[in-house]
Amino acid sequence: MSLEPVVVSGSGVERRAFETPYAVSVVGADELRAGGAMVNLSEAMARVPGLTVNSRNNYAQDLQISSRGFGARSTFGVRGMRLYTDGIPATMPDGQGQVTHFDLAGAQRIEVLRGPFSALHGNSSGGVISLVSAPPRERAGEVAVDVGRFGLRQVRIGAEAPYGEGFDIRAQASRFEIDGFRPHSAAERRLLNLRMGWRGELDTVTVLVNSVDQPAEDPLGLTRAQFDADPNQTAPQATQFDTRKRAAQQQLGAQWKRRLATGGALEESILTAYAGRRDVTQWQAIPDTTQAPLRHPGGVIDFDRLYYGVDGRLVWRWEQARLVAGVAAETQEEDRRGYENFVGTPPSRQFGVTGALRRNEDNRARSADVYTQGELDFGPAVTGTLGVRSGRLSVKTADAFLANGDDSGALHYDYTNPVAALQWRPDASLNVYVSAGRGFESPTLTELAYRPDGSAGFNTALRPQRSRQLEVGFKWRAPESGLAADLAVFRADTSDEIGVQTNAGGRSTFQNVGATRRDGVEFAGRWQIARAWRVLVAVTLLDATYRDGFLTCAGVPCAAPTLPVPAGNRVAGTAKKTAYAELAWRPRSDTELAAELRAFGSVAVNDVNSDFAAGASTVALRLLHTLPLPVGRLEMLARVDNATDRRYAGSVIVNDANQRWFEPAAPRSWLVGAHWRTTF
Repeated sequence: MSLEPVVVSGSGVERRAFETPYAVSVVGADELRAGGAMVNLSEAMARVPGLTVNSRNNYAQDLQISSRGFGARSTFGVRGMRLYTDGIPATMPDGQGQVTHFDLAGAQRIEVLRGPFSALHGNSSGGVISLVSAPPRERAGEVAVDVGRFGLRQVRIGAEAPYGEGFDIRAQASRFEIDGFRPHSAAERRLLNLRMGWRGELDTVTVLVNSVDQPAEDPLGLTRAQFDADPNQTAPQATQFDTRKRAAQQQLGAQWKRRLATGGALEESILTAYAGRRDVTQWQAIPDTTQAPLRHPGGVIDFDRLYYGVDGRLVWRWEQARLVAGVAAETQEEDRRGYENFVGTPPSRQFGVTGALRRNEDNRARSADVYTQGELDFGPAVTGTLGVRSGRLSVKTADAFLANGDDSGALHYDYTNPVAALQWRPDASLNVYVSAGRGFESPTLTELAYRPDGSAGFNTALRPQRSRQLEVGFKWRAPESGLAADLAVFRADTSDEIGVQTNAGGRSTFQNVGATRRDGVEFAGRWQIARAWRVLVAVTLLDATYRDGFLTCAGVPCAAPTLPVPAGNRVAGTAKKTAYAELAWRPRSDTELAAELRAFGSVAVNDVNSDFAAGASTVALRLLHTLPLPVGRLEMLARVDNATDRRYAGSVIVNDANQRWFEPAAPRSWLVGAHWRTTF
């Protein structure tokens, strides 16, 4: 059995995952490499119970990520989750996040925290995904090449070196391209990551720089009729309007850790600061006739976003107690514009281009938080944990395009999220715990942008959703028999859940749809059957339902909701059952063969539950082999995904107003990769 992984998520300091009083999983570098081309989180995260990361097979859209059903109803971006790379947030203060810049090839591990203690990370309800990059260990260079079906090709180059006097550096660049299995779905990604570090007697400083540029075509989702007829087709509107997206991001971050030789309990200080810029332009499939009303924002989204923040914390440690306390401040400043997606007049009108200006506003979101978390050992086997995060989120829009009314506005939200846990460790192999907490999830700037009655101004009636969560679990390790198991049982009750209210004139507005409940069971097990054989299993059971009935829209246009959603309906975007199983055989230290099974139940495409994406199960096969060379070593990977060529919807576009709900999964696909590394 491998050593128990270390995590930072949930407590703010490093500790063994087994010792935590909450559900946390770690996906290591070897598992990321075995998952595929290391381009998307969806490749390797199925082994984490409670977490859903669906690839849309559409690089113009973000991955569909949810934890315990939180974030499943998101219509754009990643919602309900806090995302980090080396302590730097990839989630903005208003709750929107993205993962396109995650450098999976350079990761040491990815930590996934689910449940109540995610509240200590701020504006989220469902959990935390945190990537920790690998520090340089030796002077080395590497080159990697991946090729696969549907025109997949990727090249990565990198180098790392520890220098004298405590300095080290690691740099990696990659270029990824894919043609896609559907027409109009080609994409490319250029990624650059630089990690520089310095370690002194008391201080450790890490500086991170990354840049990503990702242009991608958008094949759109399919209606039920289109999906049933041919899931490999592309919606006609995709080519008519040349739907596509261009996203670019540059980011700089630094972290300074100092061990404090005070002679007292104050042990360490940690200061993290970051700044970045994200530019996005997206051409949508909105007809010119729909854009005719004066208040329509157009068919092209274009924004430039600056974001920056700082987090400072202190760590105290006594013989029987630990305490972390800190402050954090985050800001996003966004220059958002909208344009018509056409030029000219009929019949020679040209679509899929940037036309006249229809929206121009400055958006701001700022958060300021204080937080603390402490642990107290009541004895050798019992530990209690208390924590709280309190803060204020301020959002503001200044409208500079007043021809269609003044949509300016400002709001403030205050929140205090306490968490508590009690754990019992009767011996070194068992940890039993109970934890509880309260979560807060604000409306995003996009959800606040418009009022449902069509008048100008912020949607001031929209309230944040708040949750109360309870989790009971155990963690068991038996190294002598090669067994390990984690089980978590949870309930999460949410009030004022945020959902769509109207779709009219090209503008969507949002409402609080009342209470929801998420009950679930998560199990993860590992068994080293013999020296050469191991088994991994992850199972999730989730019952996510609306507890209050409400009204929603039946289609487009919709000036007011009239279609009832009864209490008891399933929360859209969630599956009741998901499972992952892996059987791996390592006959020699340099070779591994494995079979993977992924399965999930049906998924509701909308709040009304009028249709479902059918459940499916798929099989993947992989072969890993390491070959020593006169200079360096060569690591080779071969994968076949969806080996039985199952046709199914890999994800759904929840509550899509045009009923293009279904995003088809890729047919049988193959990948071959080679990674050469040498020391110097």
